Amino acid sequence: MARSYGPYFDPDYETLSIRINPPRVSVDNASCKDCTLVKVDSINKPGILLEVVQILSDLDLVITKAYISSDGGWFMDVFHVTDQHGNKVTDNNTIGHIEKALGPEGYTSGILKTLPGRKVGENSVGDYTTIELIGRDRPGLLSEISAVLANLHFNVAAAEVWTHNGRIACVLYINDNCSSLDEDEESRLCVMEEQLNNILRGCEDDESGAHATFSVGSTHVDRRLHQMFFADRDYEGGCLEMEIEYPPNSKPDVRIESCVEKGYSVVSVSCKDRAKLMFDIVCTLTDMQYAVFHATISSDGPSASQEYFIRHMDGCTLESEAEKEKVVKCIEAAIRRRISEGFSFELCAKDRVGLLSEVTRVLRENGLSVTRAGVTTIGEKAKNFFYVRDASGNPVEMKTIERLREEIGQTMKLNVKKVPTSAKAPETGGLAKTSFFFGGLLEKFRT
Repeated sequence: MARSYGPYFDPDYETLSIRINPPRVSVDNASCKDCTLVKVDSINKPGILLEVVQILSDLDLVITKAYISSDGGWFMDVFHVTDQHGNKVTDNNTIGHIEKALGPEGYTSGILKTLPGRKVGENSVGDYTTIELIGRDRPGLLSEISAVLANLHFNVAAAEVWTHNGRIACVLYINDNCSSLDEDEESRLCVMEEQLNNILRGCEDDESGAHATFSVGSTHVDRRLHQMFFADRDYEGGCLEMEIEYPPNSKPDVRIESCVEKGYSVVSVSCKDRAKLMFDIVCTLTDMQYAVFHATISSDGPSASQEYFIRHMDGCTLESEAEKEKVVKCIEAAIRRRISEGFSFELCAKDRVGLLSEVTRVLRENGLSVTRAGVTTIGEKAKNFFYVRDASGNPVEMKTIERLREEIGQTMKLNVKKVPTSAKAPETGGLAKTSFFFGGLLEKFRT
């Protein structure tokens, strides 16, 4: 029998152009008195803008201005960034991470390593099983999900939960806290998958959209949540009975125009500024297969203005009204998924199996619905944050907040981040800026 040979592809060929023209990165604290300038020059490639913005966002840096240009096969951009307190980026570890991640050995050199965006202790993300959940939201659903995990002795090491348009999407990293054999773990995973699917599909006939999936490894949590909602078509707003009534000033204004002389479609976004706004928009455009050739981003006080010159990956612009309308709806949905109004708080406690289940059970029993949540663990310490409203979508009353701390116990610390403006503060006052033990006397706690 004659031996056939296929073509040989040198594995180093893919990164040849990058090795010939490596990315140049500079972190400049001298040119501007109010912010740090991050400049990146690199060979252009699909998705490179999202990679850069993702790295800056994962460091919790605030992008106040940006200028993007990627015509002619070369990617050049300048970001004006600050830390969460509005100060320049002066930490040497952070600067070193930016230079390494965006430089020749980092993400933009073709060695992109998606990070989960959540800390999970001393272990790598590969030591955890990833669960992705999508379905119709309802009061107490997160409590039911976490109860299943606790009953099967799985610990939630990291998680992110978003709700939008009556839908819920979750990405959870779990590990096995039992000393049982691998075979038993496999069987418990099968039981967990079945029970989670029953919970997600149990409320109504949601067979088509609700599901739980499992994987081993890492994913970028925020981007994955956007992808899950996009695949679920949440931007169509088919289920609005639980939709939160957003304040008028938070409604994004998205417009699409044509730049005929240059062959671009121009996407203009004006809305209330917030953290990771640019990431959410660029992530959506990238996942919809649009390439950004030029962009300008500016924040003026509480407002943000962003303009993107785009084409589809096939080189076409947005011609039909239906296509334009879909892009507008998807960007609006991406912006609103991360908007969380109402009462928010952080919980700090020793990490243990059932911690998330215990907290969400108390929230459910007090008639509260979780609109957004996150779980982080560092070593043996767990840090959870929650945005909650009552079951009708209204702000939480202060008497409910007081009742919560009587029921949780003295093993957790709570740091109130935001209290509804419509709520009447108790006479003791100052709760909105006070940290305290649940179930104990009012004590100061600084995170």
